[in-house]
Amino acid sequence: QVQLVESGGGSVQAGGSLRLSCAASGSVFTINTMGWYRQAPGKQREWVSSITSGGSTNYADSVKGRFTISRDNAKNTVYLQMNSLKPEDTAVYSCYGFIERTRYWGQGTQVTVSS
Repeated sequence: QVQLVESGGGSVQAGGSLRLSCAASGSVFTINTMGWYRQAPGKQREWVSSITSGGSTNYADSVKGRFTISRDNAKNTVYLQMNSLKPEDTAVYSCYGFIERTRYWGQGTQVTVSS
């Protein structure tokens, strides 16, 4: 059994910053790609960013230049540093991680950006 637990969500004013964390625990041996999705009310889930075990990163155009993904393989943890936040970044952010070919999900954390 593998669990992913996010933390770091909250409320912030536009222009502010938040840092999300997602820690994997349980029967974890090697987590390959980890990343983040988000879903705003009434909208489809949107992929945000990903990072491979080797550190290669990718970002959605909507967050490029503002968000930075990183990971600590020793801690099985992925981070999402979010700067210059906008009201349109408001969403539930969920992390994921691949072990072999199975994707595991966290429960999600709310991020609210007020104007």
